[in-house]
Amino acid sequence: MAKTFNIAGYCEPKLNYMIDLTSRLAKIKAMVDAGMYFTINRARQFGKTTILTALADYLKTDYEIIYMDFQTMSSVSFESEQSFVAAFSEELLDLTTELPEDIREKLTAFTEGADCMRSLQILFKVLKSWCAKSVKRIVLIIDEVDTASNDQVFVDFLAQLRAGYMRRMRTPVFHSVILAGVYDVRSIKRKIRPDGEHLENSPWNIAAKFNVDMSFSVEDIAGMLSEYEQDYCTGMDIGMISDMIYACTSGYPYLVSALCKYMDEEVAGTSRFKDKKSAWTLEGFYEAERMIVKEDNTLYQSMIRKLKLYPTLRTMLYELLFTGKPIPYTATNDYMKDAVMLGFIRNESDNAVIFNQIFESVLYNYFISEEFASSRLYQAGVQEKSQFIIKGHLDVRKVLEQFVEIFHDLYGDQDETFYEEAGRRYFLLFLKPIINGVGNYSIESQTRNNERMDLVIYYRGEQTVIELKIWRGNAYNERGEEQLSKYLDYFHLTKGYMLSFNFNKKKEIGVKEVRVKDKILIEAVV
Repeated sequence: MAKTFNIAGYCEPKLNYMIDLTSRLAKIKAMVDAGMYFTINRARQFGKTTILTALADYLKTDYEIIYMDFQTMSSVSFESEQSFVAAFSEELLDLTTELPEDIREKLTAFTEGADCMRSLQILFKVLKSWCAKSVKRIVLIIDEVDTASNDQVFVDFLAQLRAGYMRRMRTPVFHSVILAGVYDVRSIKRKIRPDGEHLENSPWNIAAKFNVDMSFSVEDIAGMLSEYEQDYCTGMDIGMISDMIYACTSGYPYLVSALCKYMDEEVAGTSRFKDKKSAWTLEGFYEAERMIVKEDNTLYQSMIRKLKLYPTLRTMLYELLFTGKPIPYTATNDYMKDAVMLGFIRNESDNAVIFNQIFESVLYNYFISEEFASSRLYQAGVQEKSQFIIKGHLDVRKVLEQFVEIFHDLYGDQDETFYEEAGRRYFLLFLKPIINGVGNYSIESQTRNNERMDLVIYYRGEQTVIELKIWRGNAYNERGEEQLSKYLDYFHLTKGYMLSFNFNKKKEIGVKEVRVKDKILIEAVV
């Protein structure tokens, strides 16, 4: 059976192209060997189940492994202590074949007996007895643990695990416990005094810090592509494709696999890319990126739902995307912890940045879509779209000329605050319907600040760089021209574009052509 790139469920080495997990598994095993209890918290579709499945197999020689998934237990299982004990015992009986007979009988009694006999205290006495009799040390792994994180019975379950851990030198307990999910169960609070002081403590404050990097590196991606190349001999430039995939995903596992899957299965065989050889090229990559940005998948849906649930998070992301205001990364800030936990941002040089370029594009599209109906610039882009596409090519100069004219008519009398807060957003509103369905754009993270932002447009395999900036005088503009000229070298381009938002009342609006050394710059001022 031919291997495939997998984006549905966990990956199997015999069925799917995968990165080499050996070094990660060895690091996690070192934590298990040390008897640590810990959590693996990562955003949706970040490879948690894949790593846990591989880990269970990796550890089985040295340990007795209990690998549970709380999603297989119904919501009724968490309604009461009695129902949880019964459901948990039933799962253990299904998952474990090496149980001592007396332990099996006691667990079976939990599933069949009266409620009065089902309690966490009695369950854990049975589990301790099993740990004492087991030839191998027992490791408990629970996936999707946050399925139950809002239930009091789960908090009590954590408290029992914690109590066992605290007494582990005097009584047999699980050697190691690993809990995996999106939400960090260490944030669950449990009142330990019923009076008015409302003192709280985490039942999982014994957890060790989990520092294993689960994102994919360029080398990880290249290794996976090398295996694919052995099977299909496409002649791809593995180094270049790996760099491009990493640059737009920052190693987010689902997005890495999705881009590869799109190039392999969706791009290859189309009219523009007739076979796999033509699909695994720079142009094929851009087409796959365009496809994945515009698709409606469960990962994006989950992200958008979170924006509605966390208004402070939404505001922070909007500021990062459109204003370029630097936001210092503060690990103790609750909404920033939520943003990291949910996969929206990462820490880069002590500043919060959007996790990757694909998420940026999805979020840009979402925020812009909220203004489609009421935006006159968007409607103008829709109406004028045909004049900007000349023989299949995007005429960016015409786009800028028309934007300057329409923007000046609509907003020419606005003040500085308007331009800094809204100018970039309005250009994207105008551009979006023009390239929609065929092209895509991304914002270069290293240029995103409150004065300058470089926009790269991808349209039918062609790249265009536009620098969007606030006008700060002629000297600043000349420095901007030099910066853009150097940036064009990176993309091997000889022509670039600048769009300046000028709040000087004596400004001269319009579009002109400037030559900087061997580069031609088309500069627009509004």
